[in-house]
Amino acid sequence: MNVLFTCGGTAGHVNPAVALAHIFQEKHPGCRIFFVGADGGMENKLVPKEGYQIRTVTITNFHRSFKPADIAHNLGTLANMHKSQKQARAILDEFKPDLVVGTGGYASYPVVNEAAHRSIPTAVHESNAVPGLTTKALSKVVDRVMVGFEESREHYDDPGKVVVTGTPVRGDFFKYTREEARSRLGFTDDRPLLLSYWGSLGAEVMNQKMVDFIAKECYEGAPWRHIHGAGRDFPWMQEELLRRGLKLGDNGIEVREYIYDMPLVMCAADLVLCRAGASTISELTAIAKPAVLVPSPNVTNNHQEKNARVLAGQGAGVLLREADCVENTLYDEAALLLRERDRREKMVSALRAMAVPNAAEKIYETLREIMR
Repeated sequence: MNVLFTCGGTAGHVNPAVALAHIFQEKHPGCRIFFVGADGGMENKLVPKEGYQIRTVTITNFHRSFKPADIAHNLGTLANMHKSQKQARAILDEFKPDLVVGTGGYASYPVVNEAAHRSIPTAVHESNAVPGLTTKALSKVVDRVMVGFEESREHYDDPGKVVVTGTPVRGDFFKYTREEARSRLGFTDDRPLLLSYWGSLGAEVMNQKMVDFIAKECYEGAPWRHIHGAGRDFPWMQEELLRRGLKLGDNGIEVREYIYDMPLVMCAADLVLCRAGASTISELTAIAKPAVLVPSPNVTNNHQEKNARVLAGQGAGVLLREADCVENTLYDEAALLLRERDRREKMVSALRAMAVPNAAEKIYETLREIMR
């Protein structure tokens, strides 16, 4: 069996494909897996780390503007579409897949579209609540559209083709109970744990706000534990906190450059402050972690806010726009939730109602069905 996955652009597109690749190899020893991404995309680093081969096509996005520079970019994209179609044909001729699955990103379009026209079984999976341009276009030609949430079904022309499968999450997120995770982290008190991280898109804006947030925690005697992932802003954050005379660590407040043990820390957390990308939403839903979601305003089609609205609409999360994070707004919201255990438990129940258990297995069965 030959299975081809095509994805790219963000970890939220790549991670589901990798999870599915592992399942196919577990269930079908000898199954050949191949990936296709876009030139220069992060998938070219992520996929080989998982032990899979990847080829690329030359594809770029469209800018939704009529400025001269954007028009020139879009003309280049049209030329790249023609080039990527030839590349897709060559890849399909060489690999001869029995199944082609797109999990998002512009690279998916030429490969999945060509496979569908060859009558090869095809499917797309959309991690975001609202489909992007690529998924929307491919939904018209593939055999199945797989989505993370029931609320997503209405965004497609043929709802009967749509299957609510959930989004696969790494198995490490299911290893620990809250108590086991806290024990592994060495916690010896009963204070709740706040986890915060903002990714890379526009993280500096939120990390600037987190300096004041952490300072207020310290001034109030560290009423809860807090682990914050600063990413590339770690050096200046650390310098600014030291300039203010704030010593962290002993009081249960940590600022890390990266949270390498994210599954462990998230399992231990009582509340999460984060963006609303597809991967993050999937992880929060899978292990039912209450969150204050501050969507990045710097993403295409504002899809993070749309993701956050799905959770907020079900009482499974709190949506707070970045523009509204002024003065102590974020701190006050977090403090309120950390005090109100009953409210957090209602959010946990709502998250569990939205989750699709065994998402990877459900996607696998859906794909096997179209192959039959």
